[in-house]
Amino acid sequence: MSVAFAASCAALPHAVAGEAGRIVFVTGEVQVASRAAVLDSAVQEGDELSTGAQGYVYMKTVDGGFLILRPNSKARIIAYKVDAANPANTRVKLELLSGVARSISGQGVKLSRQNYRFNTPVAAIGVRGTDFIVSTDQQTSRIAVVSGGVVVSGFAGACRPEGGGPCEGTASRELFAGQRGMLLQVERGQNIPKLLNSPASNPDKVVPPRPDEPAGQAAATVPATPGSGVSLDAQKDNSKQIAKAAVANSANNNNNNGGAGVLPKPTVVVPVPVPDVPKGPEVIWGRWERIANTPPDPAVIERLSNPDYNQGYVLGAYAVRRQLTSNVVLPTEGTASFALQSGEATLQRTGGDALGATIGDASLKVDFGKKTFVTSMTVYSPETQMKVTGVGDVFSKGDLYNQAVSNSLIRGYLSGDKGTAATFIFKSRNDPNLTAEGITQWAR
Repeated sequence: MSVAFAASCAALPHAVAGEAGRIVFVTGEVQVASRAAVLDSAVQEGDELSTGAQGYVYMKTVDGGFLILRPNSKARIIAYKVDAANPANTRVKLELLSGVARSISGQGVKLSRQNYRFNTPVAAIGVRGTDFIVSTDQQTSRIAVVSGGVVVSGFAGACRPEGGGPCEGTASRELFAGQRGMLLQVERGQNIPKLLNSPASNPDKVVPPRPDEPAGQAAATVPATPGSGVSLDAQKDNSKQIAKAAVANSANNNNNNGGAGVLPKPTVVVPVPVPDVPKGPEVIWGRWERIANTPPDPAVIERLSNPDYNQGYVLGAYAVRRQLTSNVVLPTEGTASFALQSGEATLQRTGGDALGATIGDASLKVDFGKKTFVTSMTVYSPETQMKVTGVGDVFSKGDLYNQAVSNSLIRGYLSGDKGTAATFIFKSRNDPNLTAEGITQWAR
């Protein structure tokens, strides 16, 4: 277990006993525990989540994972206890009663896979450190894997709905992301899952995801390239898992089809040329002039002079720029909240020196449908503090910008895949004798 994970769990904002996660995106008709879902609201153990015909909800779990429900779906959080100090005590159990859901494992689940269970009305699902999608009704469940792998079993014998952890044995079957296009299907009364090569039955086809749903990781069977981060040992291990699952599932198909089952043809992987794009972060920022009795970092000045970035914005001593090739595609509806990841600021009294400050009590919310944002934070120095608030517009290219109609100016960008991150600089003079300025970085 990493020290960073333990610290992150201990410092989780707003977390209370029994809290499984928080709503970070909601649109359409969505209910949590028979109440309308509200952005930033907590989801407790025992709560039921449901979506209407146009409803989508993303719950970020206390260990950094996600549970995503698509329209006309219903799920229940049976248990979500994460023990960072002793992963053996972690207990996670989710249930999809109907519809389509996606589960992305958080760090707590990855460290305690033996204590994770995802039930449907007819099947038990365990994980191998996984991102998977399920569609189900009362008779049939189908499971597709985005990354990692799952182990699936029908309810029979020792595998019961009231149990915890994966059901592993002769009746279980595994599926890994490298088995492209394949599904595991379990029908009521069927003990052994069946492997299907049926793209039309994929949960993504039954109820498609929103464009802003988190992107999945590429399967590890794609040949590694220098710097790809996929080791040869990892590829070998994944290949062994896929081969093992294929043999077991082939035998299962033969039994179910009177000996007529055959293994699917191997997928031929054709290398795709990688475009030559500028290296470095999508958004850069820096302090370009002397403040708080400290000089700017020459390395920051050099970085801000990079010709691969646009002219950007400057407020006070801070500048922010974005890559010229950036082409962020934003959602067209719904709202989302962002959590502060890092920040730097100063407070300066009229006629005095700017003093280094910290940022707290921070929030950023974006309404993609209305193309607006609202933010609030408190800037603290050893001597005083100042509240900074701002309301502004979100432009089509992801720019965050507010007009000079208040004492706070905000300039920056949404970035990342489908606008999942934000960086902006600010300058505020809510007090005639006090000025705050700085930079903030956010993620959702």
